[in-house]
Amino acid sequence: MSTSTAAQMRSRQSGIVVSFEGGRALNQQLRAMGLRPGVSITKTSGQPLRGPVTLRIGSTEIAVGHRMAGRILVDVEK
Repeated sequence: MSTSTAAQMRSRQSGIVVSFEGGRALNQQLRAMGLRPGVSITKTSGQPLRGPVTLRIGSTEIAVGHRMAGRILVDVEK
């Protein structure tokens, strides 16, 4: 496994959330959406030109901004 950000993942690529690069407010917001270290995620889509990134957590899909996705560190399955 290699570590990258959710923004850098390819579509349909999966991995395990390792940590977040941000302050308390970012951590609270991501946790409220179901993202926590140790959770398995799959990137379902990403828009060009730094648009939103869609992630699947279990059976739930969420959309986060490109900058926020760039702060989610993930151990990516190859």
